[in-house]
This record gives sequence, C-alpha cells and structure tokens, in this order.
Amino acid sequence: MTTPGFVASHARDAVFERGLRAFFEYRDLGIRQATGGRVVAHVIRAAAGGEFSSQPHCHHTTFQLVYVLQGWIEFEYEGQGAVRLEAGACVHQPPGIRHRELGHSEDVELLEIVMPGDFSTELVDAVQPPPA
Repeated sequence: MTTPGFVASHARDAVFERGLRAFFEYRDLGIRQATGGRVVAHVIRAAAGGEFSSQPHCHHTTFQLVYVLQGWIEFEYEGQGAVRLEAGACVHQPPGIRHRELGHSEDVELLEIVMPGDFSTELVDAVQPPPA
C-alpha cells in the first residue's frame, strides 16, 4: 500500500539535467509529480563549462524560495539592488519581481521551491534600481 503524494528523493540516486539556464544543472526532487503540478522543487548547481549570461526576467509564480546549500550567488532585484547569497542564505522572490543573476561560484548549489510547478519565465526590460 502506498500513500498518494508521498515521495522521497535521495542524493545517491541524483540525476542532474540541463534546464532553464544552460549554465546550470537541475535535479528534480519529484515534488511536481507528487503534488499534481502545484509545486516544483529542485536542486540547482553550476554546470561545468556552462557559459554564464543573464538577462533581466521575471517568473509568473505565486511563491518562489531559493536556499543556498553551498557556494554563493548574486542577484540584482528590482527595488533592492544587488543581493549576495552565501551558503545558508535564503531569499523569497515575490511573484513577478524583476531580477537577474550577476554571478555565482563554481561550486554553487541551491534548493529552489516554486508554485505553481509549471511557472513561466518572461524576459523584461532592465531591473529598476532601488529608490535613492
């Protein structure tokens, strides 16, 4: 007998694939399938040899959380400016916030949880600076 929606994902079985950004690899944690698409969760890490580039964009979400497992990553957020996140740091990206990545360490690894599981990403004009 199994419990509907139960999923366990183990590092020993991890499979990373290229995804939304060519310079990252993504490990699906099985949450999208377990929640019927309501939530997606994945571990993201820097891809060896991936050429970094980032354009301002926003995600059409209802919830997005990024937790840094190791290394560092830096974003520029609309109305906030540059925010550097290091291992142990967490950020909630409000729905629709314009942002872009400024850079990351070669060993960066992130946990990202997003609702809905099938969110979309839109390229936008430049990120607006914080008020003076």
